[in-house]
Amino acid sequence: MSDTMTDFDPFADLSDDELDAMIEAGEFPGAMDAPALCADVPEGFRSGFVALVGRPNAGKSTLLNACYGEKVAITSPVAQTTRRRLRAVVNREDCQLVIVDTPGIHKPKDGLGSELNKSALGELSDVDVIAFVIDASAPIGRGDAWVAERVAAAKAPKVLVLTKADLASPEEMLKQLEAARALVEFDDEIVVSSTEGFNVEAFVDVVAAYLPQGPRWFPEGMGTDEADEVMVAEFVREKVLRHTREEIPHAVGVMCDEFERPKRDLLRLHATVYVEREGQKGIIVGKGGEMIKRIGVEARRDLERMFGCRVFLGLDVKVKPHWREDAREIRRFGYAADDE
Repeated sequence: MSDTMTDFDPFADLSDDELDAMIEAGEFPGAMDAPALCADVPEGFRSGFVALVGRPNAGKSTLLNACYGEKVAITSPVAQTTRRRLRAVVNREDCQLVIVDTPGIHKPKDGLGSELNKSALGELSDVDVIAFVIDASAPIGRGDAWVAERVAAAKAPKVLVLTKADLASPEEMLKQLEAARALVEFDDEIVVSSTEGFNVEAFVDVVAAYLPQGPRWFPEGMGTDEADEVMVAEFVREKVLRHTREEIPHAVGVMCDEFERPKRDLLRLHATVYVEREGQKGIIVGKGGEMIKRIGVEARRDLERMFGCRVFLGLDVKVKPHWREDAREIRRFGYAADDE
């Protein structure tokens, strides 16, 4: 027998149309086994990927959290809070949605901003439904129109989602709907308030109707696709965003550099907060270390809820000048679009 094996593909000479015909006729080896993927779901079960896209601060992450039923995506009033694509699995009796939260699409001012845009726009061609999220309380502007051009060019069904309905009057929402309809030909539309729970379940129903029939791709117990270390870094960064002044948030990057479970009911964590200037470090540390202590306490509470155990969290702050323009550093933080 030869020491080397040659791969043999008996279907190499067949066209895609011929292969499809064989599958439909049940002649393709294993074709009868395919329905086994759907064996544990009811007839007509729908599943697939739904991308939330839109401008920064449109309410995408808050909507994802509301659909999921608990907080998995960080939120803050700061633009570009979301820097990584986050996928959360939402299970219902008749469907499974994998909701993809993307960075807000904006005019980039540095290398990091360019990577965030690439990450968000890259999702438009890889999902089953696109939910174009627009803030009902903020006038539609040139930025929304720029995003709309990309959404309109995508092939997937498109659903207009007006968020923050609790902050807008009926007249304002009607104007927003009319302005949005002028930008994109939507397959459906819905108005929601994620913070009030208004139409959140209806949003799930609307987008699920455009998903293909299929299996439950992920086990029901799966929540998100993010690594634990990433979640630690993100919850620390959220607290920094919520407690620091305007010049700080965009310069902040966080890495979890220790994740240990010495006991079953205890996690020992350490994260480092990076900024670009010494003055920014001083603000985050605060007088007598007061600010970094507050950040740590609030992040620890969220992490204990998430991991269901006691958490010991240590934090350091370091300066890394101009990291947002350094492609290697952007990749190290996990913010590069081609790493997702």
